[in-house]
Amino acid sequence: MLEFLHFSWIDILDILLVAAIIYLVFRWIRGSTAINIFIAIIIVLVVRVIAEAIGMKMISSLLGTLIDMGAVALVVIFQPEVRRFLSSVGRKAETTLEQQTFLQRIFPAWRDRQADSRVLQEVTEACREMSAQKEGALILIRHKNSLEDIIATGDIVDAEVGRRLIMNIFFKNSPLHDGAMVIGDNRIVAARCTLPITERTDLPPRYGMRHKAAIGISEQCDADVIVVSEETGGISLVRGGQITPIDSINTLKLLLGEKTE
Repeated sequence: MLEFLHFSWIDILDILLVAAIIYLVFRWIRGSTAINIFIAIIIVLVVRVIAEAIGMKMISSLLGTLIDMGAVALVVIFQPEVRRFLSSVGRKAETTLEQQTFLQRIFPAWRDRQADSRVLQEVTEACREMSAQKEGALILIRHKNSLEDIIATGDIVDAEVGRRLIMNIFFKNSPLHDGAMVIGDNRIVAARCTLPITERTDLPPRYGMRHKAAIGISEQCDADVIVVSEETGGISLVRGGQITPIDSINTLKLLLGEKTE
C-alpha cells in the first residue's frame, strides 16, 4: 500500500517542477480575487493524488471527472489573470528579442516610439499646474504597444502636445475630462478613453478609481501612466502595475526620460 513512497529521481524532479509552478501561479495571482479559487483547486488536486496513492478508486475517479469538467471553467474564471500572465510573458520575450539590432531592422514595430524632450516638458509642466490646482488627470504615454483598443473607447484629438491643451481637456467642466488621455508619436492621440480596472485587492484605500485604472492598463501594456489626484493633488507614475509617488516635477521628468537613454 505504501509503494508510492518509493521515489525515483524523475519523481523528485516532477514534484519540484509542480511545486515551482504552483509557487509562481500563487505569486502571480496573490492579492487578486482568484486566490481563494486557486487554493481550493490545489486542495482538490492534493486530495485526488492521495486518493490515487492509497487506492480509493471511486473518489479518485470522481475528483478526476470534476477536474476535467472544470478545465474550461477555469479559463473563464481566471481570464484576467491568464491574460495578464500571457501579456507579461510576451512583453518580456519581446524585450529580449528587440535588443537584437538585426531583428529591429526586420520588425520596425519593435522600436520604441519615445516622446521627445519637448513633449515631456509640456506634459510634466501641465501636471505640475494641475497638481497645484487639484485637478485630476490620467495620462498614458504610449511606447511599443499601439493601444488601439483603448483609443477606440475615447474621442480622437490628434493635436500637438501643449500644457494649456492638456489642462483644458482635464478641466472639470470640460466634456473630455473624464477618462484617460493617450499621447503617442509626440501628439495627443485621444481623450476620454476608458481603461480597465485592476482586480488587485491589496491596494491602500487612498487609491481611487484613477489609480486603479492606471494600474489596470499598466498591467496589460508597456505605457507609462501619470495620475494626478483630484483629492490631494499628488502625482504618481504607474509602470508595470507599480505606483511611484512623485515628489517633484524633475523626478517625474527623469523617470519618463529613462527609456530614452
